[in-house]
Order: sequence, then C-alpha cells, then structure tokens
Amino acid sequence: EVQLQASGGGSVQAGGSLRLSCAASGVTFDDVAIGWFRQAPGKEREGVSCISRADGSIYYRDSVKGRFTISRDNAKNTVYLQMNSLEPEDTAVYYCAAYRSGALDVHSSYAYWGQGTLVTVSS
Repeated sequence: EVQLQASGGGSVQAGGSLRLSCAASGVTFDDVAIGWFRQAPGKEREGVSCISRADGSIYYRDSVKGRFTISRDNAKNTVYLQMNSLEPEDTAVYYCAAYRSGALDVHSSYAYWGQGTLVTVSS
C-alpha cells in the first residue's frame, strides 16, 4: 500500500520560512515523481511544485518561483519543499502526491495523496 506522509507545516509571519517533508512508503521511490499541491479555504486545489523521479525535471507554479525549492532524497524516500519569503497568500493546506500521468500541475494526474499539513502565514 502506497502511503505519503506530509509534515512540517506551521504558523509563521510574512517573510518567514518553512520546510515541508513528504515521506513515502510502499512504493519504489526512485521510480515516482512527487508533487506538492495546496488548497486554501474556499479555493480549488492547485499545483505548487513537482520533481521528477530522476530529478531531471522540476515544475513550479509562477507565484512561488524564486521562493520555493523542491528537492528529494531517494535514500530517505523523502521529498522536501523549502518555502522562503512566505506571503499570506501562501496560507493553505499543503499536500504531497505521487504522480501517475498527465499534466504536472493537475491534481487528477496524481494517484496517491498524503493527509496534508497546514501552513499559515500572517501579515
């Protein structure tokens, strides 16, 4: 059974930083791309970033480019999302997911999802 565990959320002030982690089990981690999505209250889930299995391809949504960095440690079966210069607009529940096929920024392209971790950024 594939399981993804997201952690690292919290409350910070604008301009602060957080690092999210996504630990995977039940999957050959080297073979799977992992994406981060977020969902703010009353809004649709949106793709934030994705890293390919070989670390050869990385996607960021425009609003986080230059502030967020995705990386993976295959030895630890973990993907990280380093978030710097956080803004109130980044407030959301963040989810990690295992990619299946299709567009990297579309949630239907992902087969397995973690439970989410809440990020709150105050102004």
